[in-house]
Amino acid sequence: MYNDEQIVMTPTKRSQNHTTVMMERLKISELDQNNVIHSGGGDHKGIVIFKEPRAGKGTPKPPELVLGFKVVLKSSSSNRHEQENWQLKFWFKNVQDQEKIENAESFLTELISCGERPRDSVAFIKKILKLMQLNYPVIQKVEVEMKKQEEIKITPPSPATSVEAKITSSKLTADQEKVLDIIEAVYPNSLSVANIAKSSNISEEATQEHLMALQARGLVKCLSNGNYMRTTKNDTDVKMVKQMPMVAQSKQPVIAIITAQYCEKLAVDSMIDNKETFVKFKTEGESNVYTLGNIGPHRVVSTKLPATGMARGAMIAAGSTTTRLLGSFPRVDYVFLVGVGGGVPHCYDYTKHVRLGDVVVSTPPDNQHSYVYLYCEALKNAFDAEENDFLSPEHISIKTWCPISLKLQNIACNLWRKGILDLSDRPWENFIEEGLQQLNDKETAFCRPPPDTDKIYCMSVEGGDLVDVGHPQPMEGGFDPRKPGMPVLHFGAVGSGKILMQDDTKRLAFADHHGIMSFDTGFGSVVESIFGNRKDDYVFIRGISDYKDGTKKKDWQPYAALAAASVMKSIICNLDV
Repeated sequence: MYNDEQIVMTPTKRSQNHTTVMMERLKISELDQNNVIHSGGGDHKGIVIFKEPRAGKGTPKPPELVLGFKVVLKSSSSNRHEQENWQLKFWFKNVQDQEKIENAESFLTELISCGERPRDSVAFIKKILKLMQLNYPVIQKVEVEMKKQEEIKITPPSPATSVEAKITSSKLTADQEKVLDIIEAVYPNSLSVANIAKSSNISEEATQEHLMALQARGLVKCLSNGNYMRTTKNDTDVKMVKQMPMVAQSKQPVIAIITAQYCEKLAVDSMIDNKETFVKFKTEGESNVYTLGNIGPHRVVSTKLPATGMARGAMIAAGSTTTRLLGSFPRVDYVFLVGVGGGVPHCYDYTKHVRLGDVVVSTPPDNQHSYVYLYCEALKNAFDAEENDFLSPEHISIKTWCPISLKLQNIACNLWRKGILDLSDRPWENFIEEGLQQLNDKETAFCRPPPDTDKIYCMSVEGGDLVDVGHPQPMEGGFDPRKPGMPVLHFGAVGSGKILMQDDTKRLAFADHHGIMSFDTGFGSVVESIFGNRKDDYVFIRGISDYKDGTKKKDWQPYAALAAASVMKSIICNLDV
């Protein structure tokens, strides 16, 4: 901590069952000595307690990150255990988003699992103050909200494993993975060494070394113009062409499948029989990849978008690629948008709770919401809005889409109904197993990650009074549609919007208000192209790989993509010929 800074604690709300405390970093010159009721000395020097919140602060800025968890603490007065819902709201100094996430995760981990564990709320507050003072200079402010729940009877847990470090083992170095991710993201386009170096913040010399290592592993190839492109173990089956060859009328696809990530394309292609892959390559401009083949009795074509997201360039590229796809194959009647997404957790409602590895099929949420996809854009004053006012039209702009026909959605719903009545009648589970066999020789591991990696950002410690939030459990004696290690199908809208990714609380409130079950990285221009090309039947299928927008947990992405592709194949196989 800087010598001219103090960590100031201010109680902002205090009642029997609800307490909110603000801890912020202030310069000594900003302290109102008339408001100071305590200044720490000795080991606690630099920690100050205010009597009341500072006046004249203006409209508060929304928190940049919100993390919540439950604790069960032993009351010193009653000697009984009481459950509390805790929420930590973070504000940071001017640092990158990834650094904010890493600091918040590390902060919470250290708060509840390192050193002497706090046994009551006072000890928690003290530890937060010391962590801010000594270990986390980039954290500007933390607000702690504590709400007591009902008194419960509980036996303190026996010693258990502490928080597991998020360490992903890989044969590639971190920089090699970064370079490979950049090349995969733009596939089927290629990139120059200079562009890769710029995107990865690695020197050109080091980038060249990483590319040579990746090339030696057969993961990338160098083209005649010096650019690098992703390759596969079966790259000889991929035909590089300047123009797509003529496709006979009998082999024209009637189904188009659109993916965005490289692992999504691999997963979808594992569902296709008798496939041929063509890369319509351009040294300048956008290249296109098309895989033609059969799924059941139907001819299909799959493609991968060269870019997605809310950036203007990515939206234009994604929309243009979709338009070229539908223009190249005019007999397409059905469009599937298949890939990963972020799930919307419902920690208190097991029936709605979306978990990693589950699959969301885009359907209208209810009779009042006639859309399957929604894009939210912030207006100029959105960031100044109070949490309760954030959903109002004066703060956000919303655009929605819904296909004229819900034929694909109805097939998916009927499949799930059958799967509930007969747990063995779930064809997507067989397709997952078949896909795993098909993808066994690929560089990416598509098997399902261990269940203990599915966490809604909460952790447990070794014994003591702290309890892991965990996932909601089915009611005792009630029907449970979930089979261990297999996906559950959910139905509702899919949404996107950059502003929604910036605040967990607002995103979940928005999802609840609009019936959204999953978020992705932004496919507005894609669905707009589908609508513009007058395709009446389309569906989003999102395998859940994290609890944000599908980009945060790379270890779950391959399996989530495979689960989504398996549901896609189940729907296609039940389509009329």
